[in-house]
Parts: sequence; C-alpha cells; structure tokens
Amino acid sequence: MRIFRELSEVVRDDNNIVTLGTFDGIHLGHKKIIKEVVNKAADYGDESFLITFHPHPRKIISGDHNIKLLNTSTEKLEMFESLGIQNLLIINFTKEFSKLSPDAFIDNYVVNGIGAKEVVVGYDHHFGKGRGGDIGFLKNKGAKSGFKVTIIPGFQIENVIVSSSKIRNALLVGNIVTVNKYLGRFYSFSGTVVQGDKRGRELGFPTANLRIENEDKLLPAIGIYAVEFIVKGKIYQGLLSIGKRPTFYDSGEIVPEVYVFDFNEDIYNENVTVNLVERIRGEEKFSSAEELIEQMKKDKEIGLEILNKLVN
Repeated sequence: MRIFRELSEVVRDDNNIVTLGTFDGIHLGHKKIIKEVVNKAADYGDESFLITFHPHPRKIISGDHNIKLLNTSTEKLEMFESLGIQNLLIINFTKEFSKLSPDAFIDNYVVNGIGAKEVVVGYDHHFGKGRGGDIGFLKNKGAKSGFKVTIIPGFQIENVIVSSSKIRNALLVGNIVTVNKYLGRFYSFSGTVVQGDKRGRELGFPTANLRIENEDKLLPAIGIYAVEFIVKGKIYQGLLSIGKRPTFYDSGEIVPEVYVFDFNEDIYNENVTVNLVERIRGEEKFSSAEELIEQMKKDKEIGLEILNKLVN
C-alpha cells in the first residue's frame, strides 16, 4: 500500500476508484464500502484509492482533544492494507481545512487532485464545511465532473444499521458481544507489560500490568472480561481486569491488567495485544482478600467456559 501524506505526492490518474471518510473502527459497514472499492478496481484494472483524515475531525471541530477512538492510526493503516487498499492519502485535518466547502474539497482533492473514475461512499456520507456535502451533492458533482458515484447501503445486523457511534456506546457499557458482532472481529488494544505492585501474585493470580500505547484508544467499561492475550506471536486465554482496584486502593487510577491462564514467563517490556471476548461482571469492592480470591476463582471458571467455546 502506498501512503501519501501530501496531495502533491500523488500522481493524478482519472482511473482511480475512490472512497473517503474517517473509518473509525473499520466495522462491517466500512468493510462493505472498502470491499466494493477494491473489487471494482480489480475488475476494471484500475487503482483503489482511500482518502482519510488525521487527526479525527471531531477533535478539531469540537476542540475536544480528549475524544477516544476505536482505532489507533497504526491499527487503521494495517487494516486498510489487509483489506486490499492500494493507495492511501492521509489529509492533515486542521481548522483551516475544516472550512473548505464541499465543492472546493471535491475539486481540489478528488477531481483535480488524485483523479477519479468512480467514487464509492456509504449511504449517509457527509463532507466539507459543516458537513454540507451529501449524497445528492456528490452525485450532481460527479455528473458535472465526469466521475460515477456508487452509494453503499448501511450494513444491518438484526435490523440495526452498524455504525461507529453504536460501537462506541456498546463499548462504554461493556457490551463486548455487540461490539465484536458489529466489527466482525474481536475488539482489541495493545500495550507494554510494565512492573506492577505484584498484588495479584500475592493472591495467587499473577497479572501482567499494561501501559496502553496510544492515549487516544477507547477502552471498555470498568470490569472483568474474558480475553485472548497475544504475546510473542502466541495466543493465550485469560481475564482482563480494568478498573480502580477498590478493595486495596482509593487512588481512583484506572489500571488494565491481565491474568493469563497457565502462564509463567517473564514478559516485562514486551508488547502485547488483548482481544476482548466477553464481559463477565463489573468491578466490585470486597471486604477481604479472601473474598476477592473466591470471586476470582469463579471468574476464572466463567472465563474458561466462555473462551473454550471459541475452540470447540
């Protein structure tokens, strides 16, 4: 995949099959759009071209730089490439850029910038200043400028149209089953294993404390989750605890840590990935360490039952 960060780097070609958007999460609806672009490019013998933005437009337009996202930039690039996109233009989304009219955006970036035979977008796509450009505008512009426009209907699961906002909302309440269903894969995050206070080891449940690599990454609701733990290319089963550990601490700091089943390796400073499978329960404050240990034993039983279904 060729990656361009400046429009001036692109050699214009009227035979590109183009799509554009933020694609946060790259869910099943996004994949449907991208698959259409890739397939059309292959059928025509043309090039697939995706235009996206960094940082996320909501961060700039709202002024809230603490907005959390479903994908890190690295994750997004890896997924675009795995889906077969040949060319990627990443536009630096600034306040100035946000003021560009829909007409100017299409002229500058699509028609006279990269060039396009066809533009493929989702049914609810909006673009340009104030999101003023819509499907009707794009079709009219295509008719005048010589490119075809293909509209992809929303991807539905159980009569619900999949969207990034629905996935964020489900993640924030810990509904991981719905999150994974809408993504078509496990929701995951990566981090580095760091030294903790070894409290889990004292309880008989040693955990890997994680430092999350990207502060923009949206983490799930506080609680206990059945997870897959990937380290050094191998997949293990385990439990993720993400919370404030109220039984022992009152600092309010949220700490993600994973108890990996049947695992006893030194993995400090290793980069690991956690695949969320299902939420087991919310976080609780226990009256004693013994009470917590008993609950953790129950959590492990439930976690094993959930995780073993993946391989049976």
